[in-house]
Amino acid sequence: MNTLIWFVVLYWIVSVGIGIYAARYVRNSKDFAVAGRSLPMAVVTAMVFATWFGSEAVLGIPATFVQKGFVGVIADPFGSAMCLIIVGLVFAKRLYRMNLMTISDYYKNRYGRAVEIIVSLCIVISYLGWVAAQIKALGLVFNVVSGGAISMNTGMIIGSVSVLVYTLMGGMWSVAITDFLQMIIIVIGIIYISWEVSGMVGGAEMVVRHAAEAGKLRIWPKPELRDILWFFGAWVTLMFGSIPQQDVFQRVASSKNENVARNASIVGGVFYLLFALIPMFLCYSAMLIDPVLVESLIDKDSQMILPMMIMTYMPVFAQVMFFGALLSAIKSCASATLLAPSVTFSENVMKEILPNLSDKQSLLMMRLVVLVFAVIVTVFAMNSNSSIFEMVEDAYKITLVAAFVPLVAGFFWKYANRHGALTSMIAGLVSWIGMEILCPDWTMPPQLVGLVMSVIGMIAGSLVSLKLRKETEARNVSV
Repeated sequence: MNTLIWFVVLYWIVSVGIGIYAARYVRNSKDFAVAGRSLPMAVVTAMVFATWFGSEAVLGIPATFVQKGFVGVIADPFGSAMCLIIVGLVFAKRLYRMNLMTISDYYKNRYGRAVEIIVSLCIVISYLGWVAAQIKALGLVFNVVSGGAISMNTGMIIGSVSVLVYTLMGGMWSVAITDFLQMIIIVIGIIYISWEVSGMVGGAEMVVRHAAEAGKLRIWPKPELRDILWFFGAWVTLMFGSIPQQDVFQRVASSKNENVARNASIVGGVFYLLFALIPMFLCYSAMLIDPVLVESLIDKDSQMILPMMIMTYMPVFAQVMFFGALLSAIKSCASATLLAPSVTFSENVMKEILPNLSDKQSLLMMRLVVLVFAVIVTVFAMNSNSSIFEMVEDAYKITLVAAFVPLVAGFFWKYANRHGALTSMIAGLVSWIGMEILCPDWTMPPQLVGLVMSVIGMIAGSLVSLKLRKETEARNVSV
């Protein structure tokens, strides 16, 4: 245990030091927000992968898979990976050519100030759950490796402060450099642990066969309307809801050219899906190694199954490799998701309120917003009873119902206009919130109702507005 604790401390110091060192590249707000639009393919790919391969990939998704199988994790990693691939295939080049600082700038240019503000606030709110999930996972790691000497809440505070330090100083440059190094650690650590565990259970085929016999590899829902709709709702929540997000956009915007922006998103998405399957294999292996342990945790705290198996059955070196990979995954995700909403709020809300700021003052404002947001999400994480997987999945419902349809319509439907976008967002948000309050367990999930209403709102609002404008022009001509 002492060896593991000292490793965690040493790793923490080194990684924070690297993040602080990266701050030397930050000279202005553009460097802080999008690393000067200068990052090569390898670094951007690493950022795409490392940002999404967070606590939910190592702890939340595997625990949900053990309980529900592939059907339960259709949102993440399957929906998440498809999101990144769709961004690369459809949106990356288009967004890169626009030379924007934030994704909300697109909404401002396409639909106006009111739409920009609503989208920006939705994006910021959506990150509460995602960042809080990473902070909660940091608390869990410190609690486990210290044998309970460090409480969950204390671990959350330690983790959030350390991530805050280098994110605050280096912005996107710190995120880029640390993500690149942490991706290497994640890949090596996860592959090594898989090799160790595979040897303990008699080979990977034994685990796969056991999971198949238990029905865990069935990916499609039961042929019942409610099951199909809830399956589809979970899938599109992350597949579509995470497309209009600042962290995804920042990786596109940070690329040195549009081809890197496209290819890194696609490759990063494929890598994420492949490596997200490995923790599922590891966690399900616990069913064969220690079924009593799994039984005792599956209903009480299922996200502890994998860490407890590693701590109980793995040698110290394997523990070091596992928690090194886990810490890398959490830190890379936490820093990126802490930076994204802070930049959005600074650029698209505060900068409009304080329009005469110099670039140096804008940079200072971004850092202050990062600090405030870090405090808010830490408090939120300490007071949330949701699981890591639930916190991440819920984060994207708001952008699914409010931001996705206006983004797509703005690019691909020539009749989309400001009134249509406002109607779309209001219809999506009101119907989603109403369903969550009044009938959250209805046949159709609330976020899918919100998405449908968002589409209807965009079409109706745009066409009615266009018709009224033509009638007004016709009257003016006749007069």
